[in-house]
Amino acid sequence: MKRDIADYVARCLTCQKVKATHQRPGGLLQPLSSLIRKWDHITIDFVVGLPRTSRHHDSMWVIVDRLTKSSHFVAVKVTFTVEQLADLYLKEVVQLHGIPLSIVSDQDTKFMSRFWHDF
Repeated sequence: MKRDIADYVARCLTCQKVKATHQRPGGLLQPLSSLIRKWDHITIDFVVGLPRTSRHHDSMWVIVDRLTKSSHFVAVKVTFTVEQLADLYLKEVVQLHGIPLSIVSDQDTKFMSRFWHDF
């Protein structure tokens, strides 16, 4: 009976709307800086869970310029280290566009600090 009730509550839209959250409230939004030059401010994200390619890549690293919305799509493996990603970044982006002033990412701070250190 407990499992049936849990399944019902999980599927009920009304139950989900009135269900209390047990998380701390989010902080204030931080505005992003204004954009002046191309490729000075970028965003990065990973798309994982893709089918393997002939070179055994199974994910995509998406690097987007925030001003022009132009992007680079770099095929990577989930098992790539931060050092390998920093080398790829140098070859794929810095060589063409230079070093950005800021990077916005949803990755954790440990990843970003290790990325910058290796970069």
